[in-house]
Amino acid sequence: MTAEAEGRAAAHTFRRDHHLGTQPLGDLVALIEQSTGNDVAVLDVGPDEHGLTVRDRERGAVFIAVARTRHPMRQRSTLAHELAHVLFEDWTDDLSPGTDRRPNFEIRADAFARHLLVPVQGVKEVVGMRPASLGELSRVVQLFGVSPAIAAIALHEAGCIDEATKAAWKSMTTPQLAARFGWADHYGLLQTQSDTRRAPQKLLTRAIDGYLENVVSAQTLATLRGVAVDEVVRGLTAEGLTPRGREPEWASPDDLPAVAVDFSDWDDDANDEGWDG
Repeated sequence: MTAEAEGRAAAHTFRRDHHLGTQPLGDLVALIEQSTGNDVAVLDVGPDEHGLTVRDRERGAVFIAVARTRHPMRQRSTLAHELAHVLFEDWTDDLSPGTDRRPNFEIRADAFARHLLVPVQGVKEVVGMRPASLGELSRVVQLFGVSPAIAAIALHEAGCIDEATKAAWKSMTTPQLAARFGWADHYGLLQTQSDTRRAPQKLLTRAIDGYLENVVSAQTLATLRGVAVDEVVRGLTAEGLTPRGREPEWASPDDLPAVAVDFSDWDDDANDEGWDG
């Protein structure tokens, strides 16, 4: 089986197992965290970094991180790509050095991401079998949250456009389509969301539990979320979430242990030192 076929089959299986049908997917971060149980974070990283998956070999824990970006469709593709590495357990450092050819597991992850985000059957249900117009390309991009290049490939595989049209549409950008077809405001909202730091939900839940028990500071929560401490406290307090009061533990004098003090070694010369006692 080719890498493309493996990726397509795995995407179909994932959608089937999680009852996702052929419809567009919403919040990918939440979907990945809830379906796999792994932590996902949106972080500040270098300009050339898009995403990575890290596994703790000793504990078997997996962590996915993607970069904050003003390119929301690319971030969604990166998240789906990293999910593929988790599902296929691509725990390898062999990136085929010395060759320009991408490793098969990377090609497979690309195919998985494309078919997960925009299944061909979903495109057929949206567009139908008629030849697609540029407006329908825009619709697929906006509805499924993918780049024009990925949408063009899906439209071609669905039989809605020919090879030449696919090649021409792959060079278009999402801002161009958003501006042309009236959803620039929506795209701006997507940009704001993808350019916002996001802490792993499980980790943040545990930290909030600690905050409510008075063992984790508000500063820790603020650091995890990348916001000001006052914002964290105000937000939790507004929802009735405040640290539990801790009563001091008082002890009765009768409960204190008896202490024997030996004064026999003390010098009896206090008055010689000027003490008036």
